Parts: sequence; structure tokens; C-alpha cells
Amino acid sequence: MDIEPHDGFPPRPERNISPQLVEVAMGSRAKLMNQKPAVLWFTGLSGAGKSTIANHLKKLLNDDGRHTILLDGDHIRRGLNSDLGFAEADRAENIRRIAEVTKLMTEAGLIVIVACISPFRSGRQFARDLMEPGEFIEIFVDAPLEECIQRDPKGLYKRALSGELHHFTGIDSPYEPPECPELHLRTAGADPAQLARKVETFLRGKFY
Repeated sequence: MDIEPHDGFPPRPERNISPQLVEVAMGSRAKLMNQKPAVLWFTGLSGAGKSTIANHLKKLLNDDGRHTILLDGDHIRRGLNSDLGFAEADRAENIRRIAEVTKLMTEAGLIVIVACISPFRSGRQFARDLMEPGEFIEIFVDAPLEECIQRDPKGLYKRALSGELHHFTGIDSPYEPPECPELHLRTAGADPAQLARKVETFLRGKFY
């Protein structure tokens, strides 16, 4: 599959690479797992509720016998992407790496739950284009900035507003909300467990 480069994302050097033929077809893996691979990409401001809903969803799917993996932005920042900062180029690279790892997971037949701010539309579009048609489900976890500042579970907004923390999404770095997400979850006053069930209902019948 040829991937067109997006803003901030380098073209893939496919001319110099000869992929190894994989003899186990993706369809065979999906049949073995009794599910279709899917990407559930949760995007939204820090404190909007992405990780909370994603964790509820993972438990729901696991309890139903589904094969899943959760890629949380904070965890990936501490490991695979610990060499990256928060300037715009580093943010783009952060999403590129997450998208590439996600692609590998879908090729293994998994339902991949991704919870990361992913502030730029170009990054989310890159991830979508990397997947097979219909695999990518963009989920906008929507909470007003004022609500996120009030919640501030990690104390990051306080640091950003005081000037201690720079390049913080929603304060001095922009967040570009999805224009046509597959799911739009408004979290102010909502029960995260119920929102996770809404996502699970959306998946049922489409991917398993």
C-alpha cells in the first residue's frame, strides 16, 4: 500500500526496501481469533477521559473473549518514544511511531485501542491511511477546555498556565478536533463506563 506523505511526516522509503512475504494471511489470523482487526483511536485534550474510557473498553472486550491491546500515550512516551519532546516535529514523530506499531498489531489480528492526544489532523489522517479500509475508528473524546483544566488529574494544566510547562496542548499548542469522527463522546457529566459500552456496542456486529 502506498502512503502519501502528510505535513510533518516523511515519505516512506519503499524503493529501497523489499518486504518479506508473510505466508500466514491476515484473514486466517482474524478467523482464528473470531474477530476482525480494528483500530479504536481515542483523541482529545489531556484530562478529557481518553485513558479512563479506553481502560473500561479493554476490560469489556477482554471479558467478552476479544484479543486486544491498549497503547496509551503516556506509557509510550515513557518507553518507545522517551527520546521525543513536545515540539511540533516531535509530536508528529510520536504519532507516526504509534501508528506504525498499531499497524503491526492489526496485522496480528488484534483490536488495538489507542489513547493519545494526537492533536493534529494530519497525524490522525496518517494513521488512518496506514490501516486497511474500514479498520480505523476515530473516537473524539470531547470535554471543554475549562472542564479539563478543572479536572487536571496530573497537574499539567496548572504547570502550563503558570508558564512552567511549554508546548502544552490547549494552552500554548493547538488541538485540532476531528471533523468527521466515527464516534463523538462528550464526557462532561458522563459515566466513563457507559461511554465505553457505547463504543463496544458500535463494534459489535462490525468486527466480531
